[in-house]
Amino acid sequence: MAVYHDTLVVTSNGNRPSYHEITDEVRRVVSESGIANGIVAVVSPHTTCSVFFEEYSHDRNYSGDEYLQVDLNNVLEKVIPRTTTEGQYYHPGPEHTEFGEEVPKDATATEGTVLVPDRRSLLNTDAHLRGTLIGSSETFVLKDSELQIGQVGYIYFVDWDHTRSRNRHCLVTIIGE
Repeated sequence: MAVYHDTLVVTSNGNRPSYHEITDEVRRVVSESGIANGIVAVVSPHTTCSVFFEEYSHDRNYSGDEYLQVDLNNVLEKVIPRTTTEGQYYHPGPEHTEFGEEVPKDATATEGTVLVPDRRSLLNTDAHLRGTLIGSSETFVLKDSELQIGQVGYIYFVDWDHTRSRNRHCLVTIIGE
């Protein structure tokens, strides 16, 4: 049994959910792994991001989002409205805000990255709730060196956090032989 790890890096746009179609990148990792049969786990380590599996939608809006993504955004906006002001949700409360402002600016972050640049960046409760609802990972079957995702299935990474642009990581682990 072999295990192979890789990390994809995507950059969020910081002003709306950032969708990244990562199917070909996951296929590249599968090819580099040398593993032909097993499972492929695609995981977000970020609490405001999700990984999901969906059909590719050829039509796009003026922002470049596929229509299925626009539809998902519209549905989620009805269920989990975008955070626009303090007190809209319980989170972040005063203790979490204090914690966020006191975290060393380089703790667990890429060198030079500011975890909490200002209080406004803590107004991302909707992103946390959307990440929880949609989920942080997908697992796929790998058979004869091919992802078993059908003809129209695509893998997406989405950053729901609209407070700022930043680099996000997507972990790919392949287990098999």
